Amino acid sequence: MIMSRIEAPRDEDDAAATVNRTGDRSTPGDRSTLVDRLLAALPAGSVLTDPDVTASYAHDMASFCPAGAPAAVVLPRTVEDVQHVMRTATELRVPVVPQGARTGLSGAANATDGCVVLSLTKMDRILEINPVDRVAVVEPGVVNAALSRAVNEHGLSYPPDPSSWETCTIGGNIGTASGGLCCVKYGVTAEYVLGLDVVLADGRLMSTGRRTAKGVAGYDLTRLFVGSEGSLGIVVRAVLALRPQPPEQLVLAAEFASASAACDALCAIMEGGHVPSLLELMDRTTVQAVNDLAHMGLPETTEALLLAAFDTTDPAADLAAVGALCEAAGATQVVPAEDAAESELLLQARRLALTALEAVKGTTMIDDVCVPRSRLGEMLEGIERIAAKYGLTIGVCAHAGDGNTHPTVCFDACDPDESRRARESFDEIMALGLELGGTITGEHGVGVLKKEWLAREIGPVGLEMQRAVKQVFDPLGILNPGKLF
Repeated sequence: MIMSRIEAPRDEDDAAATVNRTGDRSTPGDRSTLVDRLLAALPAGSVLTDPDVTASYAHDMASFCPAGAPAAVVLPRTVEDVQHVMRTATELRVPVVPQGARTGLSGAANATDGCVVLSLTKMDRILEINPVDRVAVVEPGVVNAALSRAVNEHGLSYPPDPSSWETCTIGGNIGTASGGLCCVKYGVTAEYVLGLDVVLADGRLMSTGRRTAKGVAGYDLTRLFVGSEGSLGIVVRAVLALRPQPPEQLVLAAEFASASAACDALCAIMEGGHVPSLLELMDRTTVQAVNDLAHMGLPETTEALLLAAFDTTDPAADLAAVGALCEAAGATQVVPAEDAAESELLLQARRLALTALEAVKGTTMIDDVCVPRSRLGEMLEGIERIAAKYGLTIGVCAHAGDGNTHPTVCFDACDPDESRRARESFDEIMALGLELGGTITGEHGVGVLKKEWLAREIGPVGLEMQRAVKQVFDPLGILNPGKLF
């Protein structure tokens, strides 16, 4: 997925100035001194300073998120390289912004002025795959799909599968606590991270967690780092849990004359104790966009499309049971796949959803609001009202089994008024999610885009405690400043 980036005014409070231990502001160290120190100790080619090159590392794929100009981009290959960068940054009071593949959608990887961008994509080795212990040990730059294919050769699987799995990295997945299509059955990234090696702000190396099947020694610092968006330390190695490779899944597509009927079917499936490996929903706007882009022949009368999959020993029986529930909820058509090839065809529409919505106006702003499954219907109805209020096209595809919606606002970035309405609608969608007992992000993270909303969700006491944790790990405030809060 390629998203257009919208330039936004920079937040002066999040500029490259950092805060020292006494709370006074100090400006970053002289750029030439910084670059000289980096070049002197790091391998040739690992420090980039050409402004035209470093500018390409300034931002991830989020819209409406300010990005500064890095002083340098470092591409470390070893833990020692990372440690040198952090020691240098601490001594010179220079902010450091860690990055993976920059496929994120919240601005969490966006540079600040004068920072060192620490791109970990060259640390891409799979260090170990152990079929007995069912763990993999990897560096942060390993691409999700590469790990999945490697462990498949051992009859194992690494379940977390973000939609950008062909390009996103494990380090980025850990930083944002990413999810994916299979979370309804297999859970999110946090549930597969057993242990970490982390370079702290001052350059020290710390290990957390374990590689055993069980372990409860001390505070769970591993989970603390998952989803911290590089604000507490730099992950340089991860021990990941693996599972046996499941059978091939079969997919069912059910069309509905209303989104509320599709959500009734969802509730019936979950209440009935079924455990699908995938349970996705596309609304009318998304279905139409996919039809326009790929000419898939989906009925024009479809108001919602529900996709369910099972990777059990008898998936056909499971699909039949779920198909009956969909029909009872008012499905106008239920199409179960008979084999893997048909299943893949049915999933094509879902995989094309975001690309198709981007084609509507040229720019998209993808929200990531998660609500209780029982309130998903209210969420979809509310989004439809918001779209009408602002005169915008807003399509929704959702990990329905998790209640995790991705409302996608389509707008013309060259139209200032439409851009304003897009941002306002985005905020209203987040407010709606909170009103329904949900959360502002299910898998994309907070970054720059949602830090105001994080404060609203967790409240002043929660915010105070999170800032206190940040202070312990990063007393100078140099690690990914301006993100989260």
